[in-house]
Amino acid sequence: MADVKTTELLRTSLSWDGAPLPSFPNENAEIISMRYEFPPGKKLGWHHHDVINFGLVQQGELTIIDIHGNVKVFHAGEPLVEMVGTIHHGENNGTETVVLYMFYVAKQGTPISIQHPEISLID
Repeated sequence: MADVKTTELLRTSLSWDGAPLPSFPNENAEIISMRYEFPPGKKLGWHHHDVINFGLVQQGELTIIDIHGNVKVFHAGEPLVEMVGTIHHGENNGTETVVLYMFYVAKQGTPISIQHPEISLID
């Protein structure tokens, strides 16, 4: 029987754009796990997070664009640490469905994302 293999995929205190993650609150914590599926050509609306979150692209290529025009493409198997406090959106510009697992660590009851429909017209 083979031994259990462990591989550290990521250890960081920075989001993908290089900004430091905020201090973790000294209150009751909540962990939220989400699975997202982005069909080709689809995207999430503009939003931001007030909570620390990270994930792994299981399938496809996810493009994240921030409000300043910075772009980062994450490929299948790549971990990502989302921005906290910066408006952005994710989109699938590829030909296969993106499957993304995200994990949020927050003060209990805090929304995991804040939508910005007022800027959806500039997409």
